[in-house]
Amino acid sequence: MHESRQKKSLSELLIPQLRRILLQLDYGQMASEQVKKGFRVLKSFISSFKASFAEIEWSFDPEIGIADSGDLEMDLADLFVALGAAAKDRGTAIAIIIDELQYVEEKELSAFIMAMHRVSQKSLPLIIIGAGLPQLVGKAGNSKSYAERLFAYPKVGALNLTDAKTALQQPVKEMGVEYTEEALEEIYRQTQGYPYFLQEWGYQAWNLAQGSPITIDVIHEATRRSIERLDESFFRVRLDRLTPMEKKYVRALADLGSEPQRSGDIADRLGKPVNAVAPIRSNLIAKGMIYSPAHGDTSFTVPLFEEFLKREIPNFLPNEDY
Repeated sequence: MHESRQKKSLSELLIPQLRRILLQLDYGQMASEQVKKGFRVLKSFISSFKASFAEIEWSFDPEIGIADSGDLEMDLADLFVALGAAAKDRGTAIAIIIDELQYVEEKELSAFIMAMHRVSQKSLPLIIIGAGLPQLVGKAGNSKSYAERLFAYPKVGALNLTDAKTALQQPVKEMGVEYTEEALEEIYRQTQGYPYFLQEWGYQAWNLAQGSPITIDVIHEATRRSIERLDESFFRVRLDRLTPMEKKYVRALADLGSEPQRSGDIADRLGKPVNAVAPIRSNLIAKGMIYSPAHGDTSFTVPLFEEFLKREIPNFLPNEDY
């Protein structure tokens, strides 16, 4: 599993991992021709894009004429087909798991989708599991129209109350401890079911509790400590990535409330025309700060961020720099 990063290309992310996969396919067994070919195609791919992996030792020559055209869409497809064929020859399957997939450049995402299309057409045992922010669905569709048919897009969001209670209660029960029902409901109210926040509140509650059951009084203190920690790290890191104009935009959004807001209303709050703030909105979406749950609507990608912004910038003045 790897995590996509804004400043690292898809090829740079994949090459070391794909080499490792090929080594695992070859490990402890007589060398397979399909696995050997996989190594040769991988070397062709690296050579084609002049990627530098000096730390990797190669005992194979490149596969001439495959994955060496310099066209990312063609070459990545050739590479994935070679990997899938190697896995099939070994009677196994390959799963490539990538988080934060929304950061992959559109050209690379298009090549990625085309490669999986080729693999699917040949019924090879290679699958992709990707995770990303909601804009990933539209980005994939814009890259290749058939992406909607090629992939399933299950929504992974906040937990419902029942699942959140289970996530909190089950681990402590194994240690002979329980939460009161009131405490569980208070954690859910504070976290809105966001998984990372449930972990944070659970961590604080466990450290604060003097015994069982964990009561709502403990949760009140856990809330104070959790918000303090989130402000210092999780939220602070997000805010520090923004330009002054982007900070104004998110603060205006926070001022309008926690529900999705119309782009025009945010522009009005900033005292600017919609087309003037559209580039700022696009940059914030690209940075993963906000997303569009419906056409023309804008919302934060994580809950409670608007409350942090109000604490950080208590008096919002559109003409001030922050």
